[in-house]
Amino acid sequence: MLSAANHPHECTVFVLPGLGLDASSASAIAAAADPRLRVVGIDLLDRGRAASVDDLADTALERIAAEADGGPFLVCGHSLGGKVAARVMTRVLAGTEPVFGLVGAVLLAPSPPTPEPMPDDKRAEMLATAQGEHLSRADAEAFVAANIAAPLAADLRDAAIDAVVRQPASAWRDWLTAGSLEDATRLVGVLDLPVVVLAGDDDEALGADAQPDIVADVYPRARVERMPGVGHLLPYEAPERVAAVLAETWQAIRAAAPVVPTEWGRVIASSRVDVAVRRTLAQRALVDDRDRAPRTLNRAQVETLRALAALLVPQGEGGTIDLAVRIDDMLAEGGTDGWRPVGSPADPVAYGLGLDAIAAVWPSEVTEQRSLIVRLITDGIDAAGLGTDGIRSWFEDARNDLLRMWLAHPASLARIGFDGFAVGGTGPRPAGWATIATGERETWEPSELGQTVVEDAA
Repeated sequence: MLSAANHPHECTVFVLPGLGLDASSASAIAAAADPRLRVVGIDLLDRGRAASVDDLADTALERIAAEADGGPFLVCGHSLGGKVAARVMTRVLAGTEPVFGLVGAVLLAPSPPTPEPMPDDKRAEMLATAQGEHLSRADAEAFVAANIAAPLAADLRDAAIDAVVRQPASAWRDWLTAGSLEDATRLVGVLDLPVVVLAGDDDEALGADAQPDIVADVYPRARVERMPGVGHLLPYEAPERVAAVLAETWQAIRAAAPVVPTEWGRVIASSRVDVAVRRTLAQRALVDDRDRAPRTLNRAQVETLRALAALLVPQGEGGTIDLAVRIDDMLAEGGTDGWRPVGSPADPVAYGLGLDAIAAVWPSEVTEQRSLIVRLITDGIDAAGLGTDGIRSWFEDARNDLLRMWLAHPASLARIGFDGFAVGGTGPRPAGWATIATGERETWEPSELGQTVVEDAA
């Protein structure tokens, strides 16, 4: 495992290397990394086995859990590591792992969850070079040369060759005969989070021409960036560009969503939190896709709801939760409370009617907008299909929904100092509290919550 030097950072990047490479493939990326990022290389193949994606994901998650600090992190998977990254992210978002903080990914010529598109003759050729304990240096040199578009600097070339020689040939054989042929589509599903895919023009099987089709079904938010003059070994051929994209990706996420504080992330990752609760909090922490098509409301209604949310639930500076998008999802999934006055339309219909009525009279000045909100609460306005009383009733529900959506986010729970979600746990008995008192906290609780209570040993 390779870590960048200790320094204050905002986000960790876990680099999962490609076939034949190891944690050292992150070195050049780490050297070029933005100071806000801590880059950690992960060894995947040093145990000599790569027969299944979950086998490699076990290794990756064990090492990520050991290195994670509870703060936000990106996954950067290269080639084989890209296929493993998909499974790692699925498991983190499922809440089954003692890890929290996944915010997105940058994938480098990733192998797909489906069987890797590799010609039979190339697979046979690679297997022929992996029959001993390790590849020979000559075969390692040939492997590196075949996977780059232009000669590398001597130090990078030697580092890549050394990494290939170090890897157990048994892992190569496992991957070529089993792991790369595995169809992990059902294990991975759809990963709806921010993803950037970098791919070289001179990479035949996993390059820029192939990647849009490879990632479309798995990563609905993926953006594919074509890299001219680059082959398959992006960590060595273009480490500066990889580092720049990592920084750009983090900046975009940081600007668009609130960050869960590190101490709170460690609590969520701990054994005090049930798998189902961790899963829910991990998914709620992901940045919203503000550009996606609405599922229930129309775009104009979503914009009106955003304008209302900005005044009703102000979120302060920094990234904000897109409460309107989350309510649209709630309506699409039938997640409302189901209560409404007799004769009122169903919630999705009521939202559309209410938002249309508000949009028709929505003023441009903030002071007037606030006055309209007070009027909606007290007197109501005429709304086709709802009436004056009906829109007052609906608007009360809408305000509750907006507040619930804000409060459900783990960053909001941290903001109000609520850690009551951490009393279940993954053990045979609920974790619970030993001490409940104003201004006091137990040792596991975030330090901002009060004075630590230490049990008397006597």
